[in-house]
Amino acid sequence: MDRLDAVAPSLADFERMMREAFGGLPAGVRQACAELLLRIEDFPPDEVLDDLGIEDPYELTGLYDGVSLTERSVMTQAERPDTVWLYRRPILEEWIDRGDVELDRLVSHVLVHEIAHHLGWSDDDIRTVDDWTE
Repeated sequence: MDRLDAVAPSLADFERMMREAFGGLPAGVRQACAELLLRIEDFPPDEVLDDLGIEDPYELTGLYDGVSLTERSVMTQAERPDTVWLYRRPILEEWIDRGDVELDRLVSHVLVHEIAHHLGWSDDDIRTVDDWTE
């Protein structure tokens, strides 16, 4: 198939890749994320970009929205469920620009990075699950 004839993976395709990546995480990680919502959208909303001071929507591939487990106390009252957002179009753009990684691997990497915010992980913690340097 010619690249010009290729069809970009859909939101449903990204959902599948994200769910497969999540399913491949260690059981303890999946258990710690049992209440975490996982969502895919084409782009982050303008309000999110404005709040983060980001002008180019292609600069944000994922976002953790919530209070990390390490920052919670018994007094913490959630206003909304903790959610990991992956943004399809920015991830596709990075994948095209890089040209050196499989798309499902990039989706997995972004997912793990955002889950790390939920879990309060360090870079070393992340590397135990997703060593992006390999």
